[in-house]
Amino acid sequence: MPVDVTPERFDELVEGALDEIPDELARLVRNVVVLVEEAPPPGEPDDLLGLYDGVALTERDSQLTMNLPDRIFLFRGPLLDMCDDEEDLAEEIRITVVHEVAHHFGIDEEKLHALGWG
Repeated sequence: MPVDVTPERFDELVEGALDEIPDELARLVRNVVVLVEEAPPPGEPDDLLGLYDGVALTERDSQLTMNLPDRIFLFRGPLLDMCDDEEDLAEEIRITVVHEVAHHFGIDEEKLHALGWG
């Protein structure tokens, strides 16, 4: 049975996951906003937990200035559906945040899977 938490509590769990990012990495994250959406956008798998929308730091050049922020999306519905309790949800949110922040640093899906974060 999926876990049921209020949107406010879900946001608190996201904030907690973001607070767990080590300071030395958090300082390197620039111009990124984290957004919570209820479901993935059309054309994406219904069970998608998160999505990075931006240009990875490893792909940027000096011409990439004054742009809108990169976006990390967390999809509340699929995360709630896969978790049995709030503790499990907090862990899945943390994993998803780490996974999407890794994309910001240019780490691809293959490397994330090899590291155990896929």
